[in-house]
Amino acid sequence: MSNQQSHRIREIPYNYTSFSDREIVIRFLGEAMWQLITELRGSRRTGRSARMLFEVLGDMWVVVRNPYLQDDLQADQGRRSALIGALKHRLDQFEGRANGNLKALQLLRAARASVEAFAACFETNNQLRQKVRRALAPITRDDNVDFGGLARVSHSTDATDWRVEMPFVVISPDSEEEVAPIVKACIDCGLSLIPRGGGTGYTGSAVPLDTRCAVINTEKLEQLGAVEYVRLPGVAQQVPTVRAGAGVVTRRVSDLAAAHGLVFAVDPTSQDASTIGGNIAMNAGGKKAVLWGTTLDNLASWRMVTADGCWLEVERLNHNLGKIHDQVEVSFRITRYRADGVERSGAPELLTMPGTSFRKAGLGKDVTDKFLSGLPGVQKEGCDGLITSARFVLHRMPEHVRTVCMEFFGTDLARSVPAIVEIKAHIEQCAGVQLAGLEHLDERYVKAVKYATKAPRSERPKMVLIADLVADDQDLVARTASRVVQLANARGAEGFIAVSPEARR
Repeated sequence: MSNQQSHRIREIPYNYTSFSDREIVIRFLGEAMWQLITELRGSRRTGRSARMLFEVLGDMWVVVRNPYLQDDLQADQGRRSALIGALKHRLDQFEGRANGNLKALQLLRAARASVEAFAACFETNNQLRQKVRRALAPITRDDNVDFGGLARVSHSTDATDWRVEMPFVVISPDSEEEVAPIVKACIDCGLSLIPRGGGTGYTGSAVPLDTRCAVINTEKLEQLGAVEYVRLPGVAQQVPTVRAGAGVVTRRVSDLAAAHGLVFAVDPTSQDASTIGGNIAMNAGGKKAVLWGTTLDNLASWRMVTADGCWLEVERLNHNLGKIHDQVEVSFRITRYRADGVERSGAPELLTMPGTSFRKAGLGKDVTDKFLSGLPGVQKEGCDGLITSARFVLHRMPEHVRTVCMEFFGTDLARSVPAIVEIKAHIEQCAGVQLAGLEHLDERYVKAVKYATKAPRSERPKMVLIADLVADDQDLVARTASRVVQLANARGAEGFIAVSPEARR
């Protein structure tokens, strides 16, 4: 049997996960032991010894992957002792059938060491839990610190559904002020940290990769201020802004802005569940990014806790109130504070770079550029600190809006796709009309969301374009919307224009 074929074999019982036998063996016994198992596979006679070994690994694996079993065994020492005794008994039987085979005995030693480590982890975990509770007791309420199975399972993945490890603990601070001391306490306890908001990300940034980690859930940081007209550093006129905590759901900010006749430009498709902190950490966009840019373009300032448990505040200077790459030179003032959030740590730092450095020519937002000229927090996916709050610039939407929905049918996407460029180019040539949003839905997305076809057809479209056109001249925006539909018709699409707010939703 080839080595590649042996990787696909699943002999370990109770393994209903995506992990292969190879990955489980390497996790418990090490890669050298997997090579040994592969060598011994050809010399099996009845396979009974191998089944005993795999049963031991399977029993440990089902506990490792099930926090509810862990909680049960943690609380019931008798049941835990019975399990460990059964594992050791199987290994004794394995030894009795080894017949002096040196390779089998080498495998046995590794298995015994793994069982001992498995048995010891319960007491080790219990001691670490007590240590974490003691460290956090003066900082946050006891019920904000959750070691339970439900919390750990709920925080083991995000929208990717990618699962590697489960967090050791989930912490949900009540206020922004609690975050820095929580971070410091977790570091002192030897835990790595994962900030988490709504868990709607598709990059795996909220997925634990180590069992010794704490997920800090920011959903309780939901303070949302009133719309305030403030004079930003370097900006002559007063600007409408809003300050929001990291746990505020995106839709709430949009609704607040709309109630004041303004627009919050950050509107990812997950806005009913995503949170402000996640939007900043991912530099989220949305339909309105066409007009006002992504999250970064609309930030006036933000606060975050660094990996050493201290505070950092970032303010944008000379804000152009538009797309950041249109500004020749962009400046940020970075002020560091000690753990109390009041006393400054050194002089403020000035970070200056060309506006074009935030975009990739011909592409727009470059998701591979995590450094972003050294700007903290934004597009870092929570890797350089934990964002706690931010102040955003709000915008005035032109008086008249038309939403154009274009449905493309047929299999010739080479004919359909150029419509995106043609429509955008046409609108750019129309003085007085702006493209406030342009959203593209591909065939997989259309199918996934069970898109309701607007055209009188029984099939779903292969591609959907949704464009928001805005202008202060009602006749002009209406004519432009009609022309956009004509351009789509020329590419084999059917178009629909929505005028009222209800129809545009």
